[in-house]
Amino acid sequence: MIRIVRLGSSRAPDEGLRLGTVRRPPRGVPKADYARRDFYDVWVPDLAPSPALFSWIKSRPLTDANWRTYARRYRAEMRQPLAQRLIALLAALSAGTNFSVGCYCEDESRCHRSLLREFLVDAGANVS
Repeated sequence: MIRIVRLGSSRAPDEGLRLGTVRRPPRGVPKADYARRDFYDVWVPDLAPSPALFSWIKSRPLTDANWRTYARRYRAEMRQPLAQRLIALLAALSAGTNFSVGCYCEDESRCHRSLLREFLVDAGANVS
């Protein structure tokens, strides 16, 4: 089963491996401490928004219109072959193991991880 989490939050007892679907590692945290401080065990930036898209959304107020544009652009990025293969892999793995995917954003409803949840469910993943 896949859990969708906020990186840096406390781990659930049966959460398993935590994947960081972010473009950049946590600031000011030594690499050796990423897992210990509940950020992530494995970094998977290929499921994060592109640097250009991330910069675009961070440079604007997070209005409904801007969120819709961001979501449309992120969905287009995730239709690329590499992202599709990763999503299919995670969906297949979710049938036999527990793990989580996450991002730093506080509000999941305005974060790419809410969209990533949709992609995983559409790919047949077992998502909590």
